[in-house]
Amino acid sequence: MLDVLGEDPEAVEADLAHHYPGHGPGGPVAAYWRGEISLRWLRVMVEHLPADGALARAKTGHHWTHLDYAAADTRDLVELLLAAFVNANRDPSKPAAPYPKPSWRPGDPLPEDTAADDEEKRAKARAAYEHILARAKGE
Repeated sequence: MLDVLGEDPEAVEADLAHHYPGHGPGGPVAAYWRGEISLRWLRVMVEHLPADGALARAKTGHHWTHLDYAAADTRDLVELLLAAFVNANRDPSKPAAPYPKPSWRPGDPLPEDTAADDEEKRAKARAAYEHILARAKGE
């Protein structure tokens, strides 16, 4: 029974209760323990849970679906094409418009984390520079 529920039994149970509400209180897991459905039928239900449910979120660590990624890719492409169009049709005496940065996606660092990392890199570079200057001066 525990093999059927896998590594995230709470997420599986939440998905089962949500997607198979006709099995009464406790959902299909309780129906199995009451002897109303077989272990095979429970396994079939678990194996065919939708890709956007609680189990999928537990496995990936986020709620993004393929459609969300496609929308982010589309947005990035439209912004890139718009910037290229503006730059191609700009007055040559004016500076080019900057190209956009890609949209944030799960797994990317958050902007505040990136700023903290940049500050830390600047501090390390400054310390290394000062160390080289001190050695060059013979200090």
